[in-house]
Amino acid sequence: MKKYLSTLVVCLAILAVALPVLAQERGEGRGGGRRGLSAEQRASLRQRWQNMSEEERQEARNRLRQRLESRQPDMDHKAALNELEQQMETLRAEHDRFIGQLREIHQLAVKEKATQTAQRLEKLIAQRQEEFAEKMRGMEQRHRRLQRAQRQRAPRAPRAEEAGKKAPQFTLQSFDGKTISLSDYRGKIVVLEWLNFECPFSRYHYDTVPTMVNLAKKYKDNVVWLAVNSTNHTTPAANKEFAEKHELPYPILDDRSGRVGHAYDAKTTPHMYIIDTRGNVVYEGAIDNAPLGKARGDVVNYVDKALAELVAGKPVSTKETKPYGCTVKYAR
Repeated sequence: MKKYLSTLVVCLAILAVALPVLAQERGEGRGGGRRGLSAEQRASLRQRWQNMSEEERQEARNRLRQRLESRQPDMDHKAALNELEQQMETLRAEHDRFIGQLREIHQLAVKEKATQTAQRLEKLIAQRQEEFAEKMRGMEQRHRRLQRAQRQRAPRAPRAEEAGKKAPQFTLQSFDGKTISLSDYRGKIVVLEWLNFECPFSRYHYDTVPTMVNLAKKYKDNVVWLAVNSTNHTTPAANKEFAEKHELPYPILDDRSGRVGHAYDAKTTPHMYIIDTRGNVVYEGAIDNAPLGKARGDVVNYVDKALAELVAGKPVSTKETKPYGCTVKYAR
């Protein structure tokens, strides 16, 4: 059995190298499939050009210049965006399927006490996830560049509801083994909750009052809720245990590197961010005005209020508050 598992690991390692190459070739095949004019068409155009007067030639040049400066670049950017989004979806699906297969074989190796095989699989899984995350970061950067280029082609005055900074894009693994990208939820309202279940301020909203779970359930038809744990010393087992204990209806994302936390400038746990359907951060700050349930006056849940306004099609009235809680325990 151990020999069989070792053979499987070798085969999967070969696949891990081959899959990106095949995906690249497939992308090049799509891009290389464009065909230009035939020899007969080019000869016909040359003949027509030779028969034109200088005035007609100048008019043709002007028409061509107008087409190149207006419509064509926008079409190119839109087509490139669509193709890139399809490539990202395909890459994500292939990665999830491949990692799922590796995890199944890893579990079998552990069960059969094939220790060396299990260790090789763990390293292979970690390597593939890092390579995938790096590739997704590159594709997301290219996506943002294409979006900027498209917007620059057709500048317009921003609408009032579009006020706010663009949410930084990211791709992270959840502690239950899934790949989560912010781009997966384009066109949806997204809540990011910075979580550290070792922090009493975060724990209060789970152990004393299920604030986060109740809000996620309340807006489940309109809002995607994602918890992010940037605690450098946290473990997958502890996060899985916490999620099961509290029956979380949303994933906890693994940001032990702190890369996403620093991109958002998350300072405390909890620290809340709300992203609207256009990808703008429309609220950031505290969950409410009552640290550990203590408030001066009436308790106001800022996230609940902002989500209610967004779902109703209204602008967010309170866009920023001072977050409270424990400092995020970033890696040093």
